[in-house]
Amino acid sequence: MNTKKIIYGLCLVLLPLLCTSCLFSDYPVDEDGLLITTRAECYVSNFKLLGTDLLPVHFNDGDAVIDTVECSIRVKVKYGTDLRNVYPQFTLVTDAKLSPKVTGFTDFSDYKENPPKYTVISGNRQVQKTYTIYITEQEYTIQ
Repeated sequence: MNTKKIIYGLCLVLLPLLCTSCLFSDYPVDEDGLLITTRAECYVSNFKLLGTDLLPVHFNDGDAVIDTVECSIRVKVKYGTDLRNVYPQFTLVTDAKLSPKVTGFTDFSDYKENPPKYTVISGNRQVQKTYTIYITEQEYTIQ
């Protein structure tokens, strides 16, 4: 009797797993395990630069200006922002991915000589656009 219960229990667990693996085997995934889709769109829809407290470091809480034709992102940061330790936060079009991956805080301190560049890759992995981030710092003013 116990053997029948065990076999019945295993069937209940394994059958759905086998069926779902059959259903999704036709969909390809990339080297990161992300689903490759038919979407060819490839752009950044939002960008924020966060400090070590994970709050935006934008001057006057202004938004970054994203030009999807020029593939540029322009952001003005507060005076004295430590650009050696910031976290770039991207919002991409559906199914797109970013290279290099943002894995943590990043050093943007040499932004004048070497503006940071990130490549957006479309959902179908056929279209790539490299965005350059241009950072300007708020000017110091005596009040």
